[in-house]
Amino acid sequence: MRHVLSIMVANNAGVLGRIVGLFSRRAYNIDSLSVGTSEDQRFTRITVSLQGDNNVVDQIQKQLAKLVDVQDVLELKPEAAIYRELCLVKVEANATARPDIFNVATVFRANIIDVSTKTITMELTGDLNKIDAFIELMKPYGVLEVVRTGLTAISRGAGKH
Repeated sequence: MRHVLSIMVANNAGVLGRIVGLFSRRAYNIDSLSVGTSEDQRFTRITVSLQGDNNVVDQIQKQLAKLVDVQDVLELKPEAAIYRELCLVKVEANATARPDIFNVATVFRANIIDVSTKTITMELTGDLNKIDAFIELMKPYGVLEVVRTGLTAISRGAGKH
């Protein structure tokens, strides 16, 4: 089962290494990691996506909370949070394929961000399933490169982390 943790930490050197080290030492695999400063420049928000049962996630949360620079750890459940990922996809695009690629990009609300004589690069945001579906539809055209940011998430409504 996929779990998403939002970890608020002090914006200090080495904190990310300690967080990742905790996962590594305990043989927990990180599926996705997104890191950036928060609304308060003194703090960094780390969003971690991982697989595991509830006991594993509970144990990870307790171990994270013991770290000095960790301010708060919150599991963001799908029904109470918004999950997004950014993806850049570069595909082969000869003259005959371009209209079809543009049509698929329009349906998925992907932005065309670069066009050359042989390729089209698109930017897409959405949940994991939307991005996976888009990449799957682009495969027949020849996917040359895919770059994904990893999952980022925020609480729905007035909830705040």
